[in-house]
Amino acid sequence: MSKISLGIPKGSLEKTTLELFARAGWRINVNERNYFPDIDDPEITCSLAKAKEMANYVADGTLDVGLTGKDWCLEYDSQVVVVDDFLYSKTSYNPARWVLAVGGDSPYQTPEDLAGKRVATELVNVTKRWFAGLGIPVTVIFSWGATEAKVVSGLADAVVEVTETGSTIRAHSLRIISEVMQTNTQLIANPAAWEDEFKQAKIRQVALLLKGALKAYGLVGLKLNVRERDAGEVIELLPSLNAPTVAHLYKTDWLSVETVISDSVVRELIPRLLERGAEGIIEYPLNKVI
Repeated sequence: MSKISLGIPKGSLEKTTLELFARAGWRINVNERNYFPDIDDPEITCSLAKAKEMANYVADGTLDVGLTGKDWCLEYDSQVVVVDDFLYSKTSYNPARWVLAVGGDSPYQTPEDLAGKRVATELVNVTKRWFAGLGIPVTVIFSWGATEAKVVSGLADAVVEVTETGSTIRAHSLRIISEVMQTNTQLIANPAAWEDEFKQAKIRQVALLLKGALKAYGLVGLKLNVRERDAGEVIELLPSLNAPTVAHLYKTDWLSVETVISDSVVRELIPRLLERGAEGIIEYPLNKVI
């Protein structure tokens, strides 16, 4: 049987990725003793790999397809096929940012102020290209970790670090002075695998369902009954992707109304629906919207 080899990012993206696959319809079980998770699809084999190494494994054919950050694809300029972009990061379904940060009490206010200074980061090549594009000469130092502490310890004048909310940056008494880039997760494929008819079809299936799972994030289904005479006022209250689905209940003057809405509006919406005659309101979760 033909199969594709799929790379799951180990580390900060791992938990969110496994949750996303579960919503998309695949159950992946990670065994702490090895790097080869089980997946309930005979056409896929899984491997765990660090996000920063994933693009190289996909580029050289060790893996057919994998998920990793846009930042690491750019860092190593890996020759891969970007199948799709997915807006999620290590703790949320939002992009993350690489930012330029300095000590909270430092005199530096702009990137230009760092001319001739030292900048520590894990994202060395992207950072060098960014400063070069601005025409600012700096020395970029590779950081093996704990990058935020490099300024505090005097090992660097500034850092380029990834953040989602900025809380870690602030916790280290640093101040953001510029954004270097936004990054999100990408599904990438090996060029040779992408040319294989079976593998491309399977990769497209994975991409389609993952995107459907992401689209469903923050959405719920809402179903209710309402008398036909009250339907106009009730339907006017209902947001939807296109328009609510409306059907007559058998041999009655009642209608069944169904829609998909943001879960953040449900708590305000349900009391208003009841006031206008809606009954039997059911809210249910969504795994995918395609």
